[in-house]
Order: sequence, then C-alpha cells, then structure tokens
Amino acid sequence: MCGIIGIVGKNPVNQMLYDGLLVLQHRGQDAAGIVTTDGPTFFMHKNNGLVQDVFQTRHMRNLIGNAGIAHVRYPTAGSSSAAEAQPFYVNSPFGIVLGHNGNLTNSDQLKREMFRQDLRHINTSSDSEVLLNVLAHEIEDAAKNSSLDPDTIFKAVAGVHRRCRGAYGVVAMIANYGLLAFRDPYGIRPLIIGKAQTEKGVEYMVASESVALDVLGFQVMRDVAPGEAIFIDLEGNFYSRQCADNPFLSPCIFEYVYLARPDSVIDQVSVYQTRLHMGESLAEKIHKQWAHHDIDVVIPIPDTSRPSALQLANALNLTYREGFIKNRYIGRTFIMPGQALRQKSVRQKLNPIGMEFKGKNVLLVDDSIVRGTTSERIVQMAREAGANKVFFASAAPPVRFPNVYGIDMPSRDELLATGRDDDQIRREIGADALIYQDLDALIHGVKLSNPDIQRFDCSCFDGDYVTGDVTEGYLAAIEAARRDGAKSPRPANSSTQLDLNLVGSTAPDDGQ
Repeated sequence: MCGIIGIVGKNPVNQMLYDGLLVLQHRGQDAAGIVTTDGPTFFMHKNNGLVQDVFQTRHMRNLIGNAGIAHVRYPTAGSSSAAEAQPFYVNSPFGIVLGHNGNLTNSDQLKREMFRQDLRHINTSSDSEVLLNVLAHEIEDAAKNSSLDPDTIFKAVAGVHRRCRGAYGVVAMIANYGLLAFRDPYGIRPLIIGKAQTEKGVEYMVASESVALDVLGFQVMRDVAPGEAIFIDLEGNFYSRQCADNPFLSPCIFEYVYLARPDSVIDQVSVYQTRLHMGESLAEKIHKQWAHHDIDVVIPIPDTSRPSALQLANALNLTYREGFIKNRYIGRTFIMPGQALRQKSVRQKLNPIGMEFKGKNVLLVDDSIVRGTTSERIVQMAREAGANKVFFASAAPPVRFPNVYGIDMPSRDELLATGRDDDQIRREIGADALIYQDLDALIHGVKLSNPDIQRFDCSCFDGDYVTGDVTEGYLAAIEAARRDGAKSPRPANSSTQLDLNLVGSTAPDDGQ
C-alpha cells in the first residue's frame, strides 16, 4: 500500500503535489518523494519520513514545472532505506520517473530477465525499480529509435502487462512528453482520474484515492479501468487505451476495510458506506447468535472502525460512546515496520476515558485483527479502565493468509487467526467474547454500492489469490522476507535525502 499522484497542469504543480501527498499520508508513512518536469529536465526530492518533514521551503522552490508525480511509501519487505524512496528514475530511453503502488509477484524472475536479456541493472531490492526498468525496456523496444507517440506508449504498456504479474497502480513521467498512468489487469490497487478547468485550460490529475482529487478541486472523471493506460502530454491532450488482453476487475477488499480514507470512492463504491454496511451485518450476526447479550455500550477503536461501530450500535439500539482518545501525531500502527514499534505506539496512540468503561460491559469494535497484539493491548486497557466485561467485534473476517499485492500482512505464523478457532483467538486477546464479520456479508456489503463488481481479491481472508500465480514456494519466500525479524532496520545515518535535477533526452537519435 502506497499513495501515488500525477498532475499535468497549466501552472506550477509542486504545491498541489505536496498537498495531495498530505491527503494520502495514511497510505504510507515511511518515505515521500516528488518529481516535477520542466521541458526535458526532471527536478526530484525524496527522503524517509512524513510528507511535512521531507519537504521544506527550499525543496519546494526547486521543484519547478507544470507537471509531475509524487509518492508516499509503505514498505512490505526488505529495508526502509532512503535509497528505496520513490519515485525511481532511469535515463534511458528518453528519461523516465515512476511511482508504484502494489507488489509484483514475479519480480525475482523479472530481475533475472532484466540482467540477462534486457541488459539492465537493478540497484535496489524494490520491485518498483524492476517495474520501471520493464517499462523503460518496453518503451525502448516499441519506439525503435523514433520519437514517442501515444500508440507507441500504449504498446509498451501492453508489453508490461504481458511480463509483470501482481498488483500495480503506476504513475510515470516521460521527459519532454508527458504523464503516463496505468493499472494492473485485475485492478487490485485503486487508481482514479479527474480534471479541473482553469483560466489557462484543463488540468488533469490521477491519484490512488478520490479524496485527493476532491481536496485539490478536481472533478472525478472515472476510475482507471483494469489494464487501462492513460497518457496526457505536456500540452494537456488526453489519451487512453485498454492495453491488457483479458482484464477483469478484482479490487482488493481490504481497501474498504482499512486502507482507504472513509471519504474516498473506489471503483464507484463509497468506502464510508461499506463500513456502515459492515456494522449492519455485524449487528445481524450478534442478534442471531447472541440474542441475550448483556452489552452496555459500544466503543470503536479509532479511527477506521467508527462507521461500523456507530451503525452496529444503532441497529442493536445500544449506547455508542467514544471511549478512546487518539493522539493524532502517532502514525497508523498497522503499517509501522517492526512489532516492537507497533506495540510501543499503541499505548502512546490511545488513551481510555475511564468513565465510559468503569463497571460496564463494553463491546469494542475494530476494523480487523491481524497480529492480535494491538487487540490484546486494547482489551487490557479497557479492563484497567474499569470495564466489567470486554467483548470484541471485528468488522472484517479472520485474517489467515498473507497479502502479496502490496499490504504488509506478515507470515502465517505471525497472523493470530492462522491455525486458531474463534475461541482460541478470544483467549489470546483476553476478551470475554469475540465475534467476526462473515466474508460473504463483507462482500455483499461492498457490492451493494456497485453490483457490477463480480469478484474481489479477498486473499488475506480466503487464500484465493486472483492473479493465479501464487504458489506455496512463493508464499514461503515472501513470508521469510516479511517477518519482523527479517526486516532491515533503518540505518542510524539514513537521513540522506535525494535532490536531483535530471535531464532526459527526447529521443535516442534526435541529437539533443
């Protein structure tokens, strides 16, 4: 899970890219980067850290030009060094910068192909750099030493789709040509496009979530279709084409559970509305299976579970209360690298209001249970605040399988629900009762907003990976890389930032 933005404007875009990254900060807190373009020259700044810490006034002044892309990073494997902050850059052909949201499932194979067949060197462990080099090679092959046009670019994207497997939402800039954006043939990761009318003409923007378009004053045009590519040249001319042979929309259902902001709309589905539906179906399950419950109050674990908890309380005619106060200056614990950091931040992030717990039977509602250590700590905090009984409800089904498409859901032996039934999980987190969302109910709740979606990627719940290429051997390898103990800590001296002015050629043979 990362956040990506691309803009082709009529005025300088540095401030819009920065503001857009702030809106998408929830999608990645490890690193941030912006690249702008002015003619054949790229201007780049990227570094580890939050958006507001990475970019200072002096950096923004150097990011000149009316077009650019931006990225916030959330690592799923390997190190979180500044070298892997995005966007990435290659100087051949033409000069290309790229930002990627998702994860390639065949990156190791592609690395070998890059080295042996395409004669390209991959400098980091990031699959995003692999994807960039595949794109660069396909553009070089399609261009045949000529100037680029939309047909050539779309032919190159079709080559990327043939070679790359997994999930990818991509924004890229080609020096002196324009903005390219495309989505994998299953549409696993989200990508949406909008436009804004200015005095100088139409500006275009692509982003991971519609909320970024809303905040920056862009009108939503539509979601980028699975397998589709969008190209907008520097003059503002818009082109699009389906570049995949057999596209089939299968969006990641966990976007609606946790990842996306509630005010976003993804593939014509309101994230907020789906979370209300999650609360309704949880209430129905409680009513059927626990008709004589003794719940006094429903309390959400802020922030993601609030709509579900509110709707659940309304449906069961129960009191809803805010029992935890959240420190807004602590990041999202789910996407923090390292278990020790996640555990430490839970108590720093949440503080209970004692009067809402003391002597009461409390139903805590969270969006999901992944490792379970956060849930266990929250249950303990509720008891310490004086709760008589502590019940726990998850708006999502049990997470039993790793996610291989860009979400850092760890190895199976680190997932609390793997190999445990509900009662064992209940005992692990210390709750008096536990209730999970049913997967069928979750799917139904999302489809209510868009019945045309025939399939979702629910692999973290059911182990069914939509790309069809995820083997047991692949899972074992990715799990070894994702275990908290295997992740490389950020070096103590990793504050090195990257500021570059990169000149890309307009074509290999044009003499410039």
